[in-house]
Amino acid sequence: MSIQLLVTDRNLAVLGDPLHGWTDLKAEINFNAPASGSVSLPAHPEYMELLQPGNRLVVIRDGAIWCAGPMEQPQDYVWDLAGNASPGTVQVVFSDDLARVAGYLTYPEPWLGFADQTTSPDVVRTLTAANAETIIRTLVNENCGPVALAARRIERLALDTVAGVGTNRTVSTRFEPLLDACRVAAASDGLGFRTRQVGDEIRFGVYAPRNLTSTARFSAGLGNLRSVSFTMAAPLATQQLVQGGNDPAQEATPPNTRAYVEVSSGAAADWYRVEKLVDKSGTNDDSAGELTQAGVLEFGNDNPQASLATVTVDTEDLRAGRDFWLGDRVTVQLPTGLEVTDLVQTIRLEATPDEGELVTSVIGSSDKTTTTATVRLVRDLARRLGRLEAR
Repeated sequence: MSIQLLVTDRNLAVLGDPLHGWTDLKAEINFNAPASGSVSLPAHPEYMELLQPGNRLVVIRDGAIWCAGPMEQPQDYVWDLAGNASPGTVQVVFSDDLARVAGYLTYPEPWLGFADQTTSPDVVRTLTAANAETIIRTLVNENCGPVALAARRIERLALDTVAGVGTNRTVSTRFEPLLDACRVAAASDGLGFRTRQVGDEIRFGVYAPRNLTSTARFSAGLGNLRSVSFTMAAPLATQQLVQGGNDPAQEATPPNTRAYVEVSSGAAADWYRVEKLVDKSGTNDDSAGELTQAGVLEFGNDNPQASLATVTVDTEDLRAGRDFWLGDRVTVQLPTGLEVTDLVQTIRLEATPDEGELVTSVIGSSDKTTTTATVRLVRDLARRLGRLEAR
């Protein structure tokens, strides 16, 4: 294991010497989301001078940058007579430079300052007739990149080499979190985006994850599957009771009647009946299917909930960063024999001077979803586990 910690200023100039004496390093990088990390250090005066707001922490593993970005909590200092010898310890919480990008909103007119934005709520920033990569790069460039207003530019941020990925689409945005708009543009093609430090630049780029289901495989038998977890929860609603009526256009000719439509998901047969009232005022009847559609859309959040996450560990034959990366689709063989394919969501580095390093990956997501495929997969897994217990 070879890990080096450096501190830089916001312009990437290295400050002081490498940090020594660190313990309990954690650095977790995420797919299309900022990283999170922490490290404990001896609170030497020369270190405390470096751990200041605006500075960055760079984690170098085996000669390559693993994670680099702002210190979100530069100093969490502890000293006590019993447990901490002089000079005490300080814990640093840090992220990667994607956290800087995440701090911005999408201006509908990014070439104007906030106070000069057009007051009409109809003004949005619409990017069309371009592939998803171009849209994402443009959103970042306009709001915090090289062509952004001077006050909004992130120091040393540049656009990475064009990858030429994504299909044509349209994205409209107005004062929403910048990364949310990027995720919307990336979703249909399953694209990834990231920041990386190259020399004296922070490069923002878009990439297409790979399908590695035949080559990147994890199982208990291969010695690279560490844990499996899944949840299954009841639906929040099985019956959407949609209430229409109150159409303003009908107010001049009373009585203005209500319209009622019940939409069922069928989940009550497996679980139990749960009713939810949905207000669709302004639609007087279901002749165009609008009330039914409103009920169907509600099931996107209210159907049975499920999540599936597996944690894998690096081996000599299959290593994160070398053989697979964030967003790649890989195969996991569960203890039941069921094989699932899913995306690499997180890669986590944990290290201590005494015990060395451990690299694990989270495949799938612990966030609950109502996606039919995931719900069915979790139910299948639960049934198979039940049959194993019954043997």
